[in-house]
Amino acid sequence: MAEVKVYSTPTCPYCIKVKEYLKQKNIDFQNIDVSSDKSSLEEMVKLTGQMGVPVVTIDGNVIVGFDKTKIDSQLNIS
Repeated sequence: MAEVKVYSTPTCPYCIKVKEYLKQKNIDFQNIDVSSDKSSLEEMVKLTGQMGVPVVTIDGNVIVGFDKTKIDSQLNIS
């Protein structure tokens, strides 16, 4: 099983959509709320060079935004 992390904020609509999508596909993921965890925010910025959410990492591969095609490809799902 892939290691999936979602860097998000509670009020971001695309963050909510990506988490709902992963749940729908029965993918376990770690939700990281960067609005309340400064060290995780810094970690996300180091990974992406930007402050935008959501950021999804799948086995260390970074996907910025809710990109179903890239998520599906990384997880080998359709």
